[in-house]
Amino acid sequence: MKITHARIFLTEYDRSHTPSFPKKSKVVGIRLYTDEGIYGDGEVAGIHATWGAYGLIRDLWPLVKGKDPLENEVIWDQMMLRTFWGQNGGAFWYSAVSAYDIALWDIKSKALKQPLYKLLGGKKRDKVRCYASQLQFGWGPADSPAITVQDYVDRAMLAVKDGYDAIKIDFLNWDEEGNILHENERLGLLPPKTVDMFSRRVHAVREAIGPDVDLIIENHAGTNSESAIQLSHAVEDCNIYYFEEPNTPVFFNNKHVKDDIHMPVSHGERVFGRWEYINYFLDHSVQVIQPDIGNAGGITETKKICDMAYTFDVGVQIHTCASHLLTPPSVQLEAVIPNFVIHEQHMRSLNPDNQVLTNKVVLPKNGYLDVTDDIGLGIEWADRALNSEEHLDLK
Repeated sequence: MKITHARIFLTEYDRSHTPSFPKKSKVVGIRLYTDEGIYGDGEVAGIHATWGAYGLIRDLWPLVKGKDPLENEVIWDQMMLRTFWGQNGGAFWYSAVSAYDIALWDIKSKALKQPLYKLLGGKKRDKVRCYASQLQFGWGPADSPAITVQDYVDRAMLAVKDGYDAIKIDFLNWDEEGNILHENERLGLLPPKTVDMFSRRVHAVREAIGPDVDLIIENHAGTNSESAIQLSHAVEDCNIYYFEEPNTPVFFNNKHVKDDIHMPVSHGERVFGRWEYINYFLDHSVQVIQPDIGNAGGITETKKICDMAYTFDVGVQIHTCASHLLTPPSVQLEAVIPNFVIHEQHMRSLNPDNQVLTNKVVLPKNGYLDVTDDIGLGIEWADRALNSEEHLDLK
């Protein structure tokens, strides 16, 4: 079997339909075709779905064309070693490789007529626990900013009502007047007013959801080590499941942060490939990693990252913020690894404009997703995505 041609596309969907909060999310996808009629779909993770990733997918095509799609490890290494920029990776290179790699696994599963979890070593669980993610943007069909303390409480309770027993919120996106809190307002030692606002929001949500619902603090690396430590001390009594991206990962001062806060720390959506992760494992600065199969190097590389994390007794939560296409393969991988912690169910999975990009919608029931026996990814691109205005056929 040989890869004969491909289609790549770039599209976008509305995140909000309100004039006061106009937002769009881009989606970059690929479909690989073979001479045996089997095709496979892949996607760039939402945070890196840009023209840069689109262009790199196009540039990598000569290294993929004509290859045996079952030899995904050989193709992965060639994309790395036979490109000048590949040997030092980077967000867009890893994202482009990820899209190809996911499509190759889709083809492999279909060709061998086996679910992904069997090809990855066998499942250790039949379902995965999920948390409702990014509730500061809402829990419904469109984004809207959480401003008041009651906004945060209301969204948390909507997710709990839907059956989730774990939620995640960024409590510092906006101030109490609805203004965006920019990075320069969150770096260094924070004023008492900011710390108090953060503390009141977190404590109110914890009180509302009760002790039996896990609470994750999202931070999007918006603070540095000093302010992250301040914030963590203000909510130590809230039994935080883990503190996500408390500081910018590139500073490599995470050990300093971890030593001074009293809750688990997670990083990963901005860390790419096993070579970047190794520093965090060696200094024991993170307890949960969050690689995204759409930007960490695909299923092939993410599995290696997870296995390496297991060696250092580090847990895994696969990061998701893309279309529904990446949910089933993420679940298949989470079913296999021994160090699985929880699955991220992003609030934008509820967005109807996102839902029409794939041939089906994958949502948890009572806070859990089943590990299916589907062949391939168990999902594929809808014609609406494949026939986007911005698309390119590679031959």
